[in-house]
Amino acid sequence: MGNRVNKDTVKEKAMGVLKAKRDDVQGRVDREEFTGHRRRLAQVQVWLTRILTIENQFNDLLSTCNAEIQRLCLCGFFSKNMKMSYLYGKRVIVLLREVEGLSSQGEFDVVTEATPIAEVEELPIQSTIVGQDSMLDKVWNCLMEDKVGIVGLYGMGGVGKTTLLTQINNKFSKLGGGFDVVIWVVVSKNATVHKIQRSIGEKLGLVGKKWDEKNKNQRALDIHNVLRRKKFVLLLDDIWEKVNLNVIGVPYPSGENGCKVAFTTRSKEVCGRMGVDDPMEVSCLDTRNAWDLLKKKVGENTLGSHPDIPQLARKVSEKCRGLPLALNVLGETMSCKRTIQEWCHAIEVLTSSATDFSGMEDEVLPILKYSYDSLNGEDAKSCFLYCSLFPEDFKIRKEMFIEYWICEGFIEEKQGREKAFNQGYDILGTLVRSSLLLEDKDFVSMHDVVREMALWISSDLGKHKERCIVQAGVGLDELPEVKNWRAVKRMSLMNNNFENIYGCPECVELITLFLQNNYKLVVISMEFFRCMPSLTVLDLSENHSLSELPEEISELVSLQYLDLSGTYIERLPHGLQKLRKLVHLKLERTRRLESISGISYLSSLRTLRLRDSKTTLETSLMKELQLLEHLELITTNISSSLVGELVYYPRVGRCIQHIFIRDHWGRPEESVGVLVLPAITNLCYISIWNCWMWEIMIEKTPWNKNLTSPNFSNLSNVRIEGCDGLKDLTWLLFAPNLINLRVWGCKHLEDIISKEKAASVLDKEILPFQKLECLNLYQLSELKSIYWNALPFQRLRCLDILNNCPKLRKLPLDSKSVVKVEEFVIKYKEKKWIERVEWEDEATRQRFLPSCRLR
Repeated sequence: MGNRVNKDTVKEKAMGVLKAKRDDVQGRVDREEFTGHRRRLAQVQVWLTRILTIENQFNDLLSTCNAEIQRLCLCGFFSKNMKMSYLYGKRVIVLLREVEGLSSQGEFDVVTEATPIAEVEELPIQSTIVGQDSMLDKVWNCLMEDKVGIVGLYGMGGVGKTTLLTQINNKFSKLGGGFDVVIWVVVSKNATVHKIQRSIGEKLGLVGKKWDEKNKNQRALDIHNVLRRKKFVLLLDDIWEKVNLNVIGVPYPSGENGCKVAFTTRSKEVCGRMGVDDPMEVSCLDTRNAWDLLKKKVGENTLGSHPDIPQLARKVSEKCRGLPLALNVLGETMSCKRTIQEWCHAIEVLTSSATDFSGMEDEVLPILKYSYDSLNGEDAKSCFLYCSLFPEDFKIRKEMFIEYWICEGFIEEKQGREKAFNQGYDILGTLVRSSLLLEDKDFVSMHDVVREMALWISSDLGKHKERCIVQAGVGLDELPEVKNWRAVKRMSLMNNNFENIYGCPECVELITLFLQNNYKLVVISMEFFRCMPSLTVLDLSENHSLSELPEEISELVSLQYLDLSGTYIERLPHGLQKLRKLVHLKLERTRRLESISGISYLSSLRTLRLRDSKTTLETSLMKELQLLEHLELITTNISSSLVGELVYYPRVGRCIQHIFIRDHWGRPEESVGVLVLPAITNLCYISIWNCWMWEIMIEKTPWNKNLTSPNFSNLSNVRIEGCDGLKDLTWLLFAPNLINLRVWGCKHLEDIISKEKAASVLDKEILPFQKLECLNLYQLSELKSIYWNALPFQRLRCLDILNNCPKLRKLPLDSKSVVKVEEFVIKYKEKKWIERVEWEDEATRQRFLPSCRLR
């Protein structure tokens, strides 16, 4: 028995030594492999596998050891079963030899080797991709620039951002680009740090229940330790908020480490938060590419099944406005429609209610709705839905939107117009950056498919379609049929063909009514407004045939916004004075409206727009407006002889933002010789037409006593036309924030800024036009100088010398003028003029000659 015990002891000691060596080698392997930069040698893996086999055999021998002892007899010296004992002993000897052999082989100088460049996983992609080649090249080239670390792609839902990023990923799989690893992560809405870390960890081999149970800081450290030794590309698809790379554990990409991060988002704001200074917008397809995509989805067989189908298919394509998601869904739906009737029906449905089209409500609109759901606050959501009241492709001025929103109660105006408008512009910016609105300078519009989504949401996802009636621009000549007028809250019937509006719809919940741009509209019946007690916004603008309003408009006791601009009304209804809640009254371009006497009864009025109307700002009107204590904004016409009276009506003067100074053509006796302009700080726009003054001077106003000198601090636009007596416009030195200046047809104008006059009115030299973007000069036969020295022109983009400025030879430019000279254009209409220009020097000529364009 002693011999048996010795053998077992030797066996266990040998196995213990082998296990210790195994643990040492496995530890080295784990530490080196953890970085992801190295992998175990094949011979090491074979050795570790053999030890595992031996360990299992060893355990089997231990389990049979007790049975062998039981077989011993004669005090343990002889076995009851000699054959079985012999075989057991032989197995022990063989195992000991293998253990000793493996132990001697376990001396490794190197246990791992460097890993080769990781292969990129090619992702599946839709078979039909159209119109993204140039964008793909642009993004790829940007990613390959050494100085670029992060690239952000933004655009509306369904525009093809994920497809584009997938193409980028697959391009890495073909070209490599010298990167060790390319990681694709689908982030999506409501993503957590844990989810993103798990996706990255799976790619890096950091998997398993134990790793997954670590806290986010431990996981971040593990990810960082792997990626800091790699040249990586991280592709993040569909992010909705900033992804903090430090929290995730991803080293920040830079020119030094050569790493890259690219992501897609619907929000331009997210791009900024991610540190992308110049994000790339993924736009809808142009008309040609949109048609190509629809053709491929519909198929040649269907398109060729009837000679008229291609023409109808083009109309279907136009309805999608280049949105790939909609083109794909509509193309697939129509691919089996081979009769002309089916295609005609499809166009009818898309025109009247696109949500009823197959696939729209299930596949397109829910995807777009994610952008709406991500908006913070109900006010922003309400403002967005309001935009859908306008027709397809309709551009609306930002300022008008905000005024609507204020009257609707989405934005509070109690703290003043400026704060309310700041909030409105902030909301507009959010909607634009979220790719829910399209921006064009001072205007915004809504993509047609996004508009359908907004209408779908407004109708409670199609369940209550009569809550919001939008029949804008559809050719109506009578009121639409509505089963339940009492349910209607907002109704847009603008841009139609109404001649007469009759009836008395019982619209007790109606808040907004748009009837503008119905050019044929002549009559609105007396009873039409009788049952609209909640109506807050009424827009009747640009109804050029409308010359009279029913007196019953006075029954709209909740009305806050009334727009009659561009109508031919000759008088305001007497009952209008009862509208004590009216806040905004717009009467611009009402060229037959002679008087608004009695306006002082509108005690809540904040905005009055009279620009370019027949009603001018006369003394009697100034007296009435002076009584309106909430008044904040006026746009108006005034004769040059009455401009000086503004100093006696401080409330009126402070409120004027747009002013048109005009005198009757051909009656110079009505003009003043010297026009003295009160320095109205809130003035944004001034137009002076057909006046006969020979000089314009500025005077301080009694309500701005704190100013040391007169100043038009907010004046951004100036237009002066047909003022033949003027010789200079030196007063513009008092408009430091001027953006646009247009001077036309002033026959005796010699200088824009006169050097002699500037010296006489200023104590020190002031550089004018520091914020000027556009200067437009036309038919100024005596003009010799804009300014006597070269000016820096930090923002100038356009200098138009359109016609008949023969004496203007020297431009106020030198080799350092105009910061963004590559965006600057000098437009001229006479070839001889550019040939006579006297440049400051050759360097100036070389700088600006490429900017010159013959019109």
